[in-house]
Amino acid sequence: MTPVERRILIKVAGMYYLEHMKQNDIAKKLGVERTTISKYLKRALDKGIVTITVANEKFEDLESAMEKRFGLKECFIVPKSYDLLAVKQAMGRAGLQLLRRIVSNNLVIGLAWGTSIRELTRYAENSKLPKIDSDFIPLDGGPENIDSEYHVNTLCYELSRAFGGRCHYIYAPAITRTAEIRNAIVQDLNYEKISAFWEKLDIGIVGIGAPVKSSNLIWMGEFGKQAIESLRTTGAVGEICSVFFDKNGREVQTDFSDRIIAIGLDKLRNLNYSIGMATSREKVMSILGACKGHLINVLITDELTAKLMLNE
Repeated sequence: MTPVERRILIKVAGMYYLEHMKQNDIAKKLGVERTTISKYLKRALDKGIVTITVANEKFEDLESAMEKRFGLKECFIVPKSYDLLAVKQAMGRAGLQLLRRIVSNNLVIGLAWGTSIRELTRYAENSKLPKIDSDFIPLDGGPENIDSEYHVNTLCYELSRAFGGRCHYIYAPAITRTAEIRNAIVQDLNYEKISAFWEKLDIGIVGIGAPVKSSNLIWMGEFGKQAIESLRTTGAVGEICSVFFDKNGREVQTDFSDRIIAIGLDKLRNLNYSIGMATSREKVMSILGACKGHLINVLITDELTAKLMLNE
């Protein structure tokens, strides 16, 4: 193999496997046919430039123990790793595997925003999925101070496009600046449309946050570290869609409860599939609260987090 040929194979493989670009987009960027990109990727595998390994860890016993202990419909465990991104990518693949099985026509499928859910939609974009006649909706308002790739509307669009469904957007922040602004938003036609879908929701996909200094709510600029610290006096152990709950999964009142634009926690309790995606030691109590309060009935997490939960 000539150095020039090896270089193009490495370049194409990097764009496809590391940057998660679609083959069509790579072809356009390089000015070649899509079939050429497919040939390059196959050649990269044949020449050992790309190696694919399948983790053979079997977590059936651990998953069964989690399902029995916490009353879950299903639990998906992925391998632990010091690389948090690798864990979230594995969780995204597990989430997509579940969706392949449970989605069908005439459903309402809702998403919150978060980094784990972003990995799910990323893999969906690069997968061949069955086309379904269903609606995809946001479960909360969109964070205003983060990159658009993590915005709830972006995630809904990506997942709906991957499945060939219909996407509906929400034009509101997750937490408004004042209660008066929220009261005005809930009277808007867009909110009425989205909240009507919430009433018909079949599948919900949410992240689970913790009231810690690394909270996504700090990341998206909704409030600072001092506000997170003050939440602990309320008994809050976790949050879903910016709504905080205690160790029993009951909503707690905060200084911003009257400013939240999101589906109610009670709606999640009654879903056929309420899928929670969360990992890390600091979220163990948050996930336990969500399970105890039946806010989720499916959990996707990693081996270490699951073992810590069982030991609590």
